[in-house]
Amino acid sequence: MMIKKETGIKRVVNATRYSLQGLLSAWQFEAAFRQECALALVLIPVAFYLDVEPWQRVAMVSVLVIVMVVELLNTAVEAVVDRVGYEHHELAGRAKDTGSAAVMVSLALAAYVWAEALWSLWRG
Repeated sequence: MMIKKETGIKRVVNATRYSLQGLLSAWQFEAAFRQECALALVLIPVAFYLDVEPWQRVAMVSVLVIVMVVELLNTAVEAVVDRVGYEHHELAGRAKDTGSAAVMVSLALAAYVWAEALWSLWRG
């Protein structure tokens, strides 16, 4: 059976609506996403205040956005795993742990980029 898919502007409008629903859902149900948004809300203006090279500023802002993107993907993985069932299963645990590890790696990258930028300021 073939499902009729929307095309043109209606597809764009629907995709935008679904994306906004996903952001709202993450905001409502994921404390980690709210915390990362708060961190970005503080640090992005700081990145524009600091006297760093433009490429450093781009990197500083980009890694903060990457953290939020990875958190959204991790949330999606967790939702699918929970939809399948709450009983313990090795693959379900592995999926959730791997998603969590991806968030941790993105946070480590963000910390590294910010540390390098701040270090370059301090060195003069």
